[in-house]
Amino acid sequence: MKKGILYGIAAYALWGFFPVYWKLLQHVPAPQLLGHRIAWSFLLLMAVIFVTRQWRDFRTLLNQRTIFIYSIAAVLIGVNWLTYVWAVNEDYIVETSLGYFINPLLSVLLGVIILREKLRSFQWIPVGLAAVGVIYLTIVYGQLPWIALTLAFSFGFYGLVKKIAPLSSLYGLTLETGLLFLPALGFLAFSEIRGDGAFTHAGLASDLLLIGAGVVTTIPLLMFASAARQIPLTVVGLLQYIAPTLQFLLGVLVYHEPFDQTRLIGFSIVWLALIIFWVENYLAHRAPAEPIPELGEG
Repeated sequence: MKKGILYGIAAYALWGFFPVYWKLLQHVPAPQLLGHRIAWSFLLLMAVIFVTRQWRDFRTLLNQRTIFIYSIAAVLIGVNWLTYVWAVNEDYIVETSLGYFINPLLSVLLGVIILREKLRSFQWIPVGLAAVGVIYLTIVYGQLPWIALTLAFSFGFYGLVKKIAPLSSLYGLTLETGLLFLPALGFLAFSEIRGDGAFTHAGLASDLLLIGAGVVTTIPLLMFASAARQIPLTVVGLLQYIAPTLQFLLGVLVYHEPFDQTRLIGFSIVWLALIIFWVENYLAHRAPAEPIPELGEG
């Protein structure tokens, strides 16, 4: 259990400090960052599979249905990654954190709408509060907080697809990045031919950071997969707020993004929703099971 918690904290902490890494690559256009992230992640994941001698098992699990499911997942995670790296390097770290604060509540709502799951009566309160927070921020910004919503919806639907996906975390991410590998490689080659490719043209440090994009993508995911197998889902649910909290603090305290009183109100509504959601979920799981009625009871 203790080891699983440490893996979970490490995974979410690494995700929380992601903006620092992408800021070091601010000179690289976001589409190229995405291309490198996909390409190097796939190569690293394939190396892991070959070194651990899992290639035969991985290959036997591939079929038309599995590839179709993971094609959808690949598009969603591609949109999520592109939006995120672009937003970080355009100084919207605070808004990216909002997206990942909203995500758990959005995932619950998607479960209700698409999977016909039922919410306990009290769970509707945080869902409604989150909607109020988004509406308030829309009024404050004068437009929808589209970065936050794109991140929340893309990752929410990604989680929904993964719920019915048959592969493990390692195999699944390998297939997702594999499906995007050739388009990513093609785009990077096109950028090179066009003359604005960053790789090998911006110094050794930049090249190493681009290659390292695969490492910083896969390591926290593998840590998370290990943690999820060892600790209760309620603990995972609590740990997931480490990442957006760190991102928010980085945006405000380190990169000095604007965060005035009106935005504080909107974020506070979302934070209140999350607190209510987590407390209700914790109390519901602690409550003793109701006794099974005897035959004949009303």
